[in-house]
Amino acid sequence: MALKSYADCLLAVVVVALTLGVVVVVDATVVTTCRAAADSDRRVDYNFCVAELGKHHDSPDADVWGLAKVAALTGVVDADNAVYDIKGMIAKGSGPRAALARCQQLYGEAGFAFAEAHDDINGRNYAAGKDKAAQAASLARQCDGVFAAVPPLIAQHSSYAAKIAIVCTAITNLIK
Repeated sequence: MALKSYADCLLAVVVVALTLGVVVVVDATVVTTCRAAADSDRRVDYNFCVAELGKHHDSPDADVWGLAKVAALTGVVDADNAVYDIKGMIAKGSGPRAALARCQQLYGEAGFAFAEAHDDINGRNYAAGKDKAAQAASLARQCDGVFAAVPPLIAQHSSYAAKIAIVCTAITNLIK
């Protein structure tokens, strides 16, 4: 009976841990790099940095240079997700069509800007990479400006673009 109780207890602990998302493995390089980025630039959201970079498949093996590129790539992915979400909003008639179409275009451009940031950082042209990350965030902010009241889903993407651009820039500044 005790063995059954122990097994049941262990199973319950595993289920609770998985349900609560407690089982998260984040590489020490991500943690230390995000800490250094947050320490060097007060605009860096440390928890956001660790969460977003920690879930990318390239992060466990990446050094600071690699994590700067990962930050740019996560910007690309979110910009692409924004385009997809906006297409859905247009299809459902969830907002002014012209404004949504403009945002779709802007997020497409933001995705390309983040991709160019990645390429520039990869080519060790750090100033250009940081400029492209800033440009991507600016394009997302321009999308916000086409609405009288920004739809919450678009506001989430705008916030993400701004945060990841800051992370990308701060980590790029750490490269020696």
